[in-house]
Amino acid sequence: MKTTTYNIERINHLIQQYQLGKEEFLTLISEGLKHSLTWEAVFKEEIQINHLKRIDKIFRKGLSYYLDPTPPITSKESSIFFRKEKFGTNLNLAAKKIVNQFEELKISLSGLAKLSDINLERKLPVLSNQDNPALVANKIREQLMPRSKKDPKKFLNALIDKFAEYNILVFEYVEHPSLKEKTNIDGFFLQPNVIVLRRNQDYFKREIFTLAHELGHYLLNQEEIESMDYDQMAFGKINKVEAWCNNFAFAFLAGPQLPVLDKLPNVTLRNDYNFNEIKTISDQTHLCFTAILTYLVKKGKVSGAIYAKMRSDQEEELRKRKEEDKKKRELEKEMGKASIASLAKPIKSPLFVSTIQSAFFDGVINEYELCKTLNLKPNQLEKYLR
Repeated sequence: MKTTTYNIERINHLIQQYQLGKEEFLTLISEGLKHSLTWEAVFKEEIQINHLKRIDKIFRKGLSYYLDPTPPITSKESSIFFRKEKFGTNLNLAAKKIVNQFEELKISLSGLAKLSDINLERKLPVLSNQDNPALVANKIREQLMPRSKKDPKKFLNALIDKFAEYNILVFEYVEHPSLKEKTNIDGFFLQPNVIVLRRNQDYFKREIFTLAHELGHYLLNQEEIESMDYDQMAFGKINKVEAWCNNFAFAFLAGPQLPVLDKLPNVTLRNDYNFNEIKTISDQTHLCFTAILTYLVKKGKVSGAIYAKMRSDQEEELRKRKEEDKKKRELEKEMGKASIASLAKPIKSPLFVSTIQSAFFDGVINEYELCKTLNLKPNQLEKYLR
């Protein structure tokens, strides 16, 4: 077995950064083996190359990272996992990886911005959860709400563009359907100005609500990584920051429809669960039906039993729609029609693109780095250099 010298401090640093217990780490690097590896068997004076490759399958830093004799940088600035210990969701490994990926990108962009004299300073004031979220939402709507776009995806795109005008960087990530482990989060906010969303291809309105919620975290300057659990929002115990962000997000997206919603009578079988009224408000805003239900629960207008029924009906409708789309694709395949479906591409913030462009024009990065960062093919380069 080939072995090499290595820097165990760097491995311990990553284990700490990913908040992995020793047993959890050993289980991960033992995947597929008949017998689990032990700490003593792996971390000898020299490490087996095969073991190092197994470790890098988790952290994906490249083998040279572990061979570097210099000590790792352990600081609060380098990772949210050094700044905060507990989060709104019990993060799986995939979630921790994606958070670290965007943390590293954030640090890289900050460096490029400084070298290219790009100002990414915060433009909106830091608020407190003592501020009235509805009043704040009305004021922020005047600054960040784009012109009305009925299509949810186009609205999301416009919202991300508008955020960019105020130096708020929004990123999306898209998970491949074949991934063995998908992230168990919907979004997160990283100080000072980065919001990251998981693409919700089936229901963009839920992704929009996540963005509005994370905007709340940005306004409070309170970092969080979370899954948007609507049942928890409706009936669970949540802290003041989460409650504020939920209320802000709802008011921000509801806008002038908020008083209309507040005037709705209690939801009962006798008034057909106010279904048409709720659907109309959902259609006239970019609030998803489920978010409206959670709001009405908090207002005491919906009982737990009715909420459960309406929520179940909505999920069933979504499931049927997905099933129909799947059958349609399978039928087209049987008929020999070429499928035009492809993996969705994340929306790019214009602030992200312009920062990378400026770094290229200033000679801070080269053509290869520009293409790699923006995920471009060489024949797409000209479009971004105009």
